[in-house]
Amino acid sequence: QVQLVESGGGLVQAGGSLRLSCAASSRTFSDFAMGWFRQAPGKEYEFVATIRRIDSSTYYADSVKGRFTVSRDNAESTVYLQMNNLKPEDTAVYYCAAKRAQGSFLHTTDYTFWGQGTQVIVSS
Repeated sequence: QVQLVESGGGLVQAGGSLRLSCAASSRTFSDFAMGWFRQAPGKEYEFVATIRRIDSSTYYADSVKGRFTVSRDNAESTVYLQMNNLKPEDTAVYYCAAKRAQGSFLHTTDYTFWGQGTQVIVSS
């Protein structure tokens, strides 16, 4: 069992930045690929970014590419999401998720463990 705890959300003006953190309880954090998803009010979960376990390669949704950066610190068992140039449409609850298996990473069903989420509100 892996527990994930997100932090760093808050209220920010459009154009501002936030850095989300997700701390994992696992001692084998490096065995997990990590993903970030978000859910805006009344909408489905949306894939945001992922960072793989083997080579820390990253992949982003088109909507955040060039503005968001995902990174990981295996020694601290933590994954980060640096969000720059935030837009009102980025407003959502952001979740981190973990998966051991290789392969698909775009869907919520690809991930086994989830955090409780952290709220991000971007005002215009």
